[in-house]
Amino acid sequence: MLTEQASMNKLRWIMSALRDPETGCPWDIKQDFASIVPHTIEEAYEVADAVIDAVEQQDFSELEKELGDLLFQIIFYSQLGQEQKQFDFDSVVAAICEKLIRRHPHVFGDKKLVSDADINANWEDEKVQERQQKNANEPISILADIPRNLPALSQAAKIQKRCAHAGFDWHNIEDVFAKVAEEVEEVKVEIEQNNPEALAEELGDLMFAVVNLCRHAKQDPEQLLRQANQKFTTRFHGVEKQVQDSGIIFEQHSLETLEAYWQQVKCDEKKSTLKYLKEK
Repeated sequence: MLTEQASMNKLRWIMSALRDPETGCPWDIKQDFASIVPHTIEEAYEVADAVIDAVEQQDFSELEKELGDLLFQIIFYSQLGQEQKQFDFDSVVAAICEKLIRRHPHVFGDKKLVSDADINANWEDEKVQERQQKNANEPISILADIPRNLPALSQAAKIQKRCAHAGFDWHNIEDVFAKVAEEVEEVKVEIEQNNPEALAEELGDLMFAVVNLCRHAKQDPEQLLRQANQKFTTRFHGVEKQVQDSGIIFEQHSLETLEAYWQQVKCDEKKSTLKYLKEK
């Protein structure tokens, strides 16, 4: 087995060979920074899926493979940067090492940070200073540098977190809950008035308010919705199983029958959970 350094050097050599103008792979040669972004996003999502599967199934073999695919994306960008004499893999590693040391003064320095709140506050302060240094000659927005390609829920949460750190936030979760209720009423009004454009805006406001509610409840909205999606999918598969057992195609079932199947799946789910808890 190769050493860690030898393995990394081999990967960098492979990447260089793939990009060789004379003997490389035609697909890899024609790629640029912009063209591989969709692949990077896809690989990041596949890593996230693999993490969840690994934890649930206690099988980390697929995660190992997906992490390798994501690492290849980093090597690819580094190769492009090296070709354009902008940066290379070594400078990428050096930059993240310097950042991690700077953002953890309680580990690599003399600063005393005990609680999670202190650590998070210091982290945000460091990021503010970094943004100010990056734009030293220009006014810097609190919302600067929030990635445009983040999933909308995660982007909303990050926007709200930045504003909260600056002191622009609801005082308590009850106020946020009232805001959600207010947005629901505004959605109802636009539905009654049959105004699609205004309805779309109010629905967006409602979703933004719900993300705020999640944040105040110390929950990740992106993760919560993924879990809800998975729960619905699992239950719907249960409904499909009952439909299959009935011998009648799905579309020929009445909504009332499908709802009864759904309730049965939920009931079976609760029984299974109770049985698991008793055995545990």
